[in-house]
Amino acid sequence: MTLPAAGLVERLRALSLRVTTVESCTGGLIAAAITDVAGSSAVFDMGFVTYSNAAKTALVGVPEDLLDRVGAVSREVACAMAEGGRLRSGADAAVAVTGIAGPGGGSGEKPVGLVHFALATAEGTRHEVRRFGDLGRSGVRAATVALALEILNDWAAQRAATEGAAAP
Repeated sequence: MTLPAAGLVERLRALSLRVTTVESCTGGLIAAAITDVAGSSAVFDMGFVTYSNAAKTALVGVPEDLLDRVGAVSREVACAMAEGGRLRSGADAAVAVTGIAGPGGGSGEKPVGLVHFALATAEGTRHEVRRFGDLGRSGVRAATVALALEILNDWAAQRAATEGAAAP
């Protein structure tokens, strides 16, 4: 069985595509999964760890007023993170994640395990939200990494199908 990150890197290489990551609740784990694959430098130049609101603003241009209005864990901020990461890195796609890994920090409106995902490409930005529930901090982070890689893999597979490229 091919690991998701290995398959992703192989597919991206075949398509000559580059990706970046913009991570809050995972603290760089998505980038680590990609760069654990030999040859990943052909598809991955950089990632952004934007754990604090200040980092989200400074590194990928999330507006402070947006953070104040809707909070870091939101659809709007996830999309702004992905769009800013793609713009600043020059990548073909940027995946962004922002959420509450726990064990504290949750609320009724935004419980522990809530994670927003965004994928920004030239075609636009799409958003997904998941509630992973009580998996514990490590479990929420691991589930977030897995879904982020799946989102990138799905996008790359769609590109391969659209371009008629042989997808691994």
